[in-house]
Amino acid sequence: MTEPGGSSTTEPTIGRGLVLLLAVTCGVLVANLYYAQPLLDTIARSFDIEEGTAGILVTTAQIGYAIGLAFLVPLGDLIERRRLIVTAALICAVADGIAVVSPGFPMLAAALVLAGVGASAAMVIVPLASALAAEEDRGRTVGTVMSGLLTGILLARTVSGFLSELGGWRLVYGVAAVAIALLAVVLRKYVPVSTPVVTDTYRGILGSILTLVRELRELRLRMALGALLMAAFSVLWTGLAFLLAAPPFSYGDAVIGLFGIAGVAGALMAPIAGRMTDKGHGRRATTLCLTILLASWALLFLGSGSSAVSAVVVLIVGIMALDLGTQGAHISNQNVVFVLDPPARNRLNTAYMVSYFGGGVLGSVAASVSYSVGGWAVLCLTGAAISLAALAIWLLGRSASSGSVVRSDHVHG
Repeated sequence: MTEPGGSSTTEPTIGRGLVLLLAVTCGVLVANLYYAQPLLDTIARSFDIEEGTAGILVTTAQIGYAIGLAFLVPLGDLIERRRLIVTAALICAVADGIAVVSPGFPMLAAALVLAGVGASAAMVIVPLASALAAEEDRGRTVGTVMSGLLTGILLARTVSGFLSELGGWRLVYGVAAVAIALLAVVLRKYVPVSTPVVTDTYRGILGSILTLVRELRELRLRMALGALLMAAFSVLWTGLAFLLAAPPFSYGDAVIGLFGIAGVAGALMAPIAGRMTDKGHGRRATTLCLTILLASWALLFLGSGSSAVSAVVVLIVGIMALDLGTQGAHISNQNVVFVLDPPARNRLNTAYMVSYFGGGVLGSVAASVSYSVGGWAVLCLTGAAISLAALAIWLLGRSASSGSVVRSDHVHG
């Protein structure tokens, strides 16, 4: 059974192969939001446009994803999930195909908006994995699927840089289109059918999300933090391609993409924050991660002045620190959000993730503008200001939210 407006009913039935399939699908779908980041300089030259204009591509993909989170993901409570996931994946594949043949920048930007909408199916897959898993395996199953999603985000830059070096930026989206289309076929074959059981309308479900935001102070705090976290994350990864393509580095797309591996290394340490929350130290974990995030911008600035090995090492450590801070705080946020009102987890996730990726859109815009105005130094100042704002809001807001209703004593740590 499900609560009104809740999850579809499914019999727990999920093996390791299906878990892996869902994890890979999440990663490949969400990677569409980040393929463009190491390619911005190449795309700018391809269409003879300014670098700042090319940076809009990252923003457009995230706008599409935010639209999907707000309006497509809630459909998972109303219609059969497998059909929704497969349809959205095919939309993403078609959009990537349009990107391949785009004759001009406006069509490419529009294609990436559509790809972002389709990619939001990843947020339908996560609750589906939870519903399919047995109670004793649910946490591990969801963790594995989320790991696939995060790996896709971070390795997207490496893959796109490598493919661009092989055959140009259009090859990146061609390979993505084929991969997603194949995954859609496999999903159609192996994902079990779910039967939606709801007592509300689509409009009612959307309205209940706004009610949750209005009533839960802790949710609003975590949404604000999530937006700032993703903004800081996007400032770095949108601007990094410009820094590394210019002197003194002058790296090609493949080398620029390799810096995504540094992000993976940092993010793989982030689940420590989740374990701290499980042990009752959620607030401490958030404070620690936000402090690391703020400090990372000093390293990112110091490592940008030279192509010497020592400077590059400092830059890489800064990237690792930023991804550790952002992803660690993000995991801590999700652990808190999901226990605010357990029967409304899907809607809580929609509210949080819309805010999260909305922040990513603003961060991408801020990166393009700040880099155009004053280069890497101004970009780092922008990122540091966003990170400082996140830490300040957290330190001021956590005491104010201590009296809000949270249905789990361990959340506050």
